[in-house]
Amino acid sequence: MHTYEMSPVDRAKLEALHNLKVMRVVNEAIELMKPAKVLVFTDVKEDIALFRQLAIDYGEENKLKISGHTIHYDGYFDQARDKAHTATLLPEGQTLSRGLNVVERESGLSEILGFMDDAMGGKTMVVRFFCLGPTKSRFSIAALQITDSFYVGHSEDLLYRPGYDHFKDSLEDKDDFFYFWHSAGVLDERGCTKNVDQRRIYIDPLEYRVFSVNNQYAGNSLACKKLALRLAIYRANHSDWLTEHMFLSAFYPLDNSRKTYFAGAYPSACGKTSTAMIPGATIVGDDIVYIREGSAGEMRAVNIEQGIFGIIKDVNPKDDPVIYNVITNPKEIIYTNVLTTESGEVYWTGMGDIETPNEGANHAGNWHKGMKDVNGNEIPISHPNARFTVRIDELENVDEKLHDPEGAKVSGILYGGRDSDTTVPVVESINWEHGVFIGATIESETTSATLGAEGIRKSSPMANMDFIIVPLAKYFQNHLNFGKKLTDCPKVFATNYFLKNSADGKYLNTKLDKKVWVLWAEGRIHGDFGGITSPVGILPLYEDLRDLFAGVFDGRVYTKEEYNDQFSIWIDNYLAKYDRMEALFKEEPNMPEELWQQMARIRQELNQLKELTGKSIVPPSEI
Repeated sequence: MHTYEMSPVDRAKLEALHNLKVMRVVNEAIELMKPAKVLVFTDVKEDIALFRQLAIDYGEENKLKISGHTIHYDGYFDQARDKAHTATLLPEGQTLSRGLNVVERESGLSEILGFMDDAMGGKTMVVRFFCLGPTKSRFSIAALQITDSFYVGHSEDLLYRPGYDHFKDSLEDKDDFFYFWHSAGVLDERGCTKNVDQRRIYIDPLEYRVFSVNNQYAGNSLACKKLALRLAIYRANHSDWLTEHMFLSAFYPLDNSRKTYFAGAYPSACGKTSTAMIPGATIVGDDIVYIREGSAGEMRAVNIEQGIFGIIKDVNPKDDPVIYNVITNPKEIIYTNVLTTESGEVYWTGMGDIETPNEGANHAGNWHKGMKDVNGNEIPISHPNARFTVRIDELENVDEKLHDPEGAKVSGILYGGRDSDTTVPVVESINWEHGVFIGATIESETTSATLGAEGIRKSSPMANMDFIIVPLAKYFQNHLNFGKKLTDCPKVFATNYFLKNSADGKYLNTKLDKKVWVLWAEGRIHGDFGGITSPVGILPLYEDLRDLFAGVFDGRVYTKEEYNDQFSIWIDNYLAKYDRMEALFKEEPNMPEELWQQMARIRQELNQLKELTGKSIVPPSEI
């Protein structure tokens, strides 16, 4: 039996939970990873404050010039989610859709537990308790985190609600919780993971657990985040609720007479955060929601998090004033992989009209301007995936429903992708089934920032593809079933902020126009605006958008020419899109019949419209 140090006080914290599974999971982790010391932390302020200080004492974070700010560096090769070494453990013969990584369960467990053997030798193991979703709620999922990284635990203090009391009050003698084992592994002189070739992140849905080793980047090590998202998707899709990769925000009409909650799903770099944070909105969350039926037959959603793990690149006072104000003032904030100076100042790419230094420390170590990596590429001042971590409560636009145990009533759902030549800026689904079809057929074009050819369309159903560890057909069917049981079903809208002029390739929208599209959707929910029923959904009327543009942008003139350019139906492009979707749908066994019916209906109506008008590009006035 492994010998380690644990104080009577720490042991008493575990025993006070009266939970045999907790004791078993902790003891098994100790025996495998062999720490020198074990610390247990509760929800009391003193414990949480001590944990933050230990992150500094152990050298995983360093204090910065502004009070409350700290900096953490991941290794140079540990800067993003490692998709190649992230896999779901399933019994032999089981696979996932679209080729998502699967490892045979028994061999995968043997491999990763082998890597984790003695992974904490000479180090300190910490035991933490968190709650995904508001505490004391029917949405709540308890989470037990075991790690040797104080950075991981400190990040989770900011991002997730404390869960020790939830375990104590709600889970005595119960085994209904997720649990996570993580070790950063052997560290170098900067405190960064060395054995990145043995990095593994394995999700075991049969036991609702995650094993993660030889990494520090939060997407690989903070199991409460995207790793737990996969477990929750698995659980929800074997039940009657939804787990989605969505923001949750409240939008207000121009006269501020009401508030309407929307959830929204967008692939990376397609406007998710900027939509959640449009001027005048209040935010519940920017990343992950649990969705259940309310007592009156409505859709209700909660943010599983209480914080933001945000990309800092291009955050500046002009485009992101709320976030910029928070992260440049005294608050509890963790920066990762940005540039710092000896005096503790922080700089990042795209921070605005600010002169940046020519040297400092960043993800590459001691950095100077013009420094190149081993491949000859110039190393930027901060990593493109550099982040900030902060509690949502620190934002001036935080919504009152953030911690509501019953969540917010969702009246609208927004789906969006990056589409240069097909989808109109905003369109409302005909019904719930059509809305699910819209989510199931999201596409996003690659950009110059992506390796490979530019403009290649990638299917991204519900902007959730990387995390769906159940068959896609089952996932879609669960969405269809969920909406059918509601008596107060949300309206669903497709948005597209990236439509281009076919002649010169310039965008037909500005970055700020999304507020108009969102406010039109908000008004449709309340019957304020009419619409034009087209094969692809309900389009806005020109007069309504004209008035919204004038109201939002202080008299800005929105012309009929702009309207026709943006809302004409490009029939051949839509038909080509559905050809691509059909090919993908055919790869999935047992695809719901409702989705095939929607595809057939839209195709038929598009062809009828083309025959009727004799045009392949039809303006709204001719629909």
